[in-house]
Amino acid sequence: RVQLVESGGGSVQAGGSLRLSCAASEYTVSRGCMGWFRQTPGKEREKVAALYSGSGSTYYADSVKGRFAMSVDNAKNTLYLEMNSLKPEDSAMFYCAASRIAACYMLDKASFAYWGQGTQVTVSS
Repeated sequence: RVQLVESGGGSVQAGGSLRLSCAASEYTVSRGCMGWFRQTPGKEREKVAALYSGSGSTYYADSVKGRFAMSVDNAKNTLYLEMNSLKPEDSAMFYCAASRIAACYMLDKASFAYWGQGTQVTVSS
């Protein structure tokens, strides 16, 4: 069965950087559509970034454009989210997700069938 394991979360000061990793099994990252979501208590899980590796098509939320970037390591079958210039409002539980739909980067969280357990990101001011 598909498994996604996130890592790389932690605590950082505003302006700092973190890189989240999402290691996949039974799912080929280099051919798939995957995304990163975040959620804070009492709020909806929001899509932060998504990538369809087949075409290189991406989505970034306006709030993270220019600061966050996704990449893929095919050999490790891993998706990354590089987060720079972090702000306190970026603090959240971050989740990796994978879809069987190629256009998932344009769609909402309902199109993502597989989810990781989450990794906490805390940015202090």
